Amino acid sequence: MTDLLGRWRAAARGAGATCDDAAARAGEQLLTRWREPHRRYHTVAHLTAVLDVVDRHAALAERADLVRLAAWCHDAIYDPRAAGDSNERASAELAADLLSGLGVPEAATAEVRRLVLLTAEHAVGPADSNGALLCDADLAVLAAPPAAYDRYAAAIRQEYAHVPEPAFRTGRAGVLTGLLALPELFRLPPLADRWEQPARDNLRRELASLNGPSMLAD
Repeated sequence: MTDLLGRWRAAARGAGATCDDAAARAGEQLLTRWREPHRRYHTVAHLTAVLDVVDRHAALAERADLVRLAAWCHDAIYDPRAAGDSNERASAELAADLLSGLGVPEAATAEVRRLVLLTAEHAVGPADSNGALLCDADLAVLAAPPAAYDRYAAAIRQEYAHVPEPAFRTGRAGVLTGLLALPELFRLPPLADRWEQPARDNLRRELASLNGPSMLAD
C-alpha cells in the first residue's frame, strides 16, 4: 500500500497541504476505513480503480488533485445499513475535517467536500469538469465486461446480505432505474464514447435479472 499512500500524499501536497507527516497519518486512517471487513465492493480495489481513471484523464479536470482527494474520501464512510445519502454526507464531512487539519486551503477543502457529495446522485452540471471526472471514474465499473460486471453486482449483494431478497431486488431495481434515467451516465466525451453503451447494456441486463428467478449473486 506504499504506492497508494504516496499517491495520497502527492495529491494532498498538490492541493496545498502543509503538513506531510499529518498527511501520511490521514492516508493511513483512510486506508483503514477502506479495508473494513464488511466491504465487498467498496474496497481498496475500488479506490485504486477510481484513482487510476482519474490519473489517466487528469488533463480533463480543472483541479485533478482535488478530484483525487475526493476519490479517496468518497466512500471512506460506508455503512450499507445507512439511509439515503448518509454515507456521502458523512464522508464529505470527514474529508473536510481531514483536509482542514492538513492545512489545505479553505476553498480547496470546500471543493473536495462538494465533489464527495456529488457521488450520492452522480448528477453533474455541464461545466463541472472536476465533478464529471470523479463521477465518471466512480461509475466506470458499470461499463466493465459482463463477467466483471456480474462480479461487481454479486459483491454489492454481499454488502447488503442483511437485506431480505425481495426487498433487495426492489431497492436494487430502483438504483438501476435511476441510473438508466440519467441523460448520460458518463459526461467526459473520451469516456462516454467508450463506456455509455456497454454500461447501459449491463444495467438493463441486471435489471432484467431482478425480475427473474435468481440473482446474479446467487
